[in-house]
Amino acid sequence: MMAENLSSAPSRLRVGSFFLILLLLPAFSLSAFDWGLQLNQTAEFEGVSSDDFRATDDFQYSGTLIPWVSAPLDSPKGGHLYLSGGITAEYTDKTWYFMPELLRTELTLRAGENGELKLGRIQYTDPLGFVVNGLFDGASFSQNTKIGALGAGVWYTGLLYKKSAYITMTDDELVSYYEGLDYSDFGNTYFAPRRLLFALDWDNPYVAQMLRLKAALIGQFDLSGSKDLYHSQYLSLKASVPVSSFVFDLGGCLELAESSDETKISLAGEFGIGWMLPTPIRDRLMLTGRLSSGTVEDSSLAAFVPITTVSQGDVLQAKLSGLSMIRLDYAARLHESFSFIIASSYFILSDLGTYKGLPAGRDGHFLGNEFSGRIIWSPFSDLRFNLGGGVFLPSMGNTESPDGFLWRVEMSAILTIF
Repeated sequence: MMAENLSSAPSRLRVGSFFLILLLLPAFSLSAFDWGLQLNQTAEFEGVSSDDFRATDDFQYSGTLIPWVSAPLDSPKGGHLYLSGGITAEYTDKTWYFMPELLRTELTLRAGENGELKLGRIQYTDPLGFVVNGLFDGASFSQNTKIGALGAGVWYTGLLYKKSAYITMTDDELVSYYEGLDYSDFGNTYFAPRRLLFALDWDNPYVAQMLRLKAALIGQFDLSGSKDLYHSQYLSLKASVPVSSFVFDLGGCLELAESSDETKISLAGEFGIGWMLPTPIRDRLMLTGRLSSGTVEDSSLAAFVPITTVSQGDVLQAKLSGLSMIRLDYAARLHESFSFIIASSYFILSDLGTYKGLPAGRDGHFLGNEFSGRIIWSPFSDLRFNLGGGVFLPSMGNTESPDGFLWRVEMSAILTIF
């Protein structure tokens, strides 16, 4: 089987890919290059005030060393090469893990006057930002035209590190994501689920000189070989309109999913109102709402399932599947080196079966409210500190025990050497 072949020699595949890149480098004539080194360190503390709640006290630490090289290609058509990788030391569940990872690594080539081709491990994000977001292995092409920028891409996910890819479309993938890295079974505990992605994009920021439209047709095919395959396609749209000191956003997504000989339809949407406040400092007030369908019995309407998981809260960190969220946040930059953000997010269940953290017997839809904040201090351009945290209060809903709350604190430091 394909799964057995892939897991039989995953480490050799990784090492072979790395040395293949090194061997190909001399084939390019590099007229100049930049390089850098980044060190990311993060410590997280989280816990719960009551045993009735679903979480437990926990401490996690991760430190990642990221070297990168960037160079233009000395060729008639021009181009650009960017290579980066990382080594991470992570402490979680009272165990240390050390993970190598190939990060953004792309070859960019010009295609005519207004075209661009990218090959390698490249970034892709859908118009709404919560359907698919991350680095993926493959190729993408973009072309600037009179009606906007057109793009197309195809990618594979099976060689990514599972924690970075964060693909949890099925229950088996969710269990695999939280399974610790086992060096004796590296192939089955390191890599992300095997899925093939494609996307067609259109981006036009010039409609009526004030309306920006984005659209994408996205699809993914399950290559896991599992009995319960999950294929899905998405039509994603978003419009943004600036009016004076306000920005209005409105978007939606239609999902068509095929699994277990069934075809289901799911919906998700987003609205946002941003206001640049008339104050002496640079500050903004933002109201955001994200909505997703839940499963309706005896119908074709099902819970929305994004390709990659994008956490909808700072403390709860919930997946936008059978869940809706309304968030109000205030961000301010008091100085060039100092800014902060405070937020309040309320979570509502679209159904009572999709979200996995509910106690037995609860039948309410209002999950609770989260209060969070973050301070960002960058005393130098190559040094940044972050301190964030908050609490999630199920007592402000009707689904959990009213006497418990979830808390989380995160501290991080980023040092960059050019």
